[in-house]
Amino acid sequence: MMTATDMLHAPPQRPFRAKIAPLLGKADALIRKASSLLAPVADFLARYWVASAFFASGLSKTTTGSLTLFGHAFSYPLSLFPADSTFTLFEYEYHVPLLPPMLAAYLGTAAELLLPVFLFLGLGTRYIALAMFVFNIVAVVSYPELMPAGLKDHQIWGLLLLITFCHGPGKLSLDHLIDRLVRR
Repeated sequence: MMTATDMLHAPPQRPFRAKIAPLLGKADALIRKASSLLAPVADFLARYWVASAFFASGLSKTTTGSLTLFGHAFSYPLSLFPADSTFTLFEYEYHVPLLPPMLAAYLGTAAELLLPVFLFLGLGTRYIALAMFVFNIVAVVSYPELMPAGLKDHQIWGLLLLITFCHGPGKLSLDHLIDRLVRR
């Protein structure tokens, strides 16, 4: 039991916030370090996610072949030109504003096969992300019968492209590598 004299000579108790502040500082430093390590991976995964969706769509518009390697089938274009079914889609399904269907089929297929490669590699990333963002909007406008699930996919891709445009490609990109080589 403490007496009044003991209470006068006892060291003052630190307030709760003074005890917790150093712990919060350490937690904040840990979170910042983790986010700086994970940000390049997140940037790359966002680019990969969108690039793979657009590239797969481009493959579906061409004549493709496949290669099986270690039990996984890889599709690749046998031709960069649109298949006959693609011309039919652009003639009757997709209504691209301001472009004739045949030109829209060629440009759409080329965009879906070439732009994702640059996005994936992180080469000219902001320009490519902006071009794909506009392409994504045109795709949604051109296909009015798009189902709600498809519209949601396009919204997610648009958001990821907008983030990539605003934030840049990140450290896991050719743009970053070229920038480092130029600054030497």
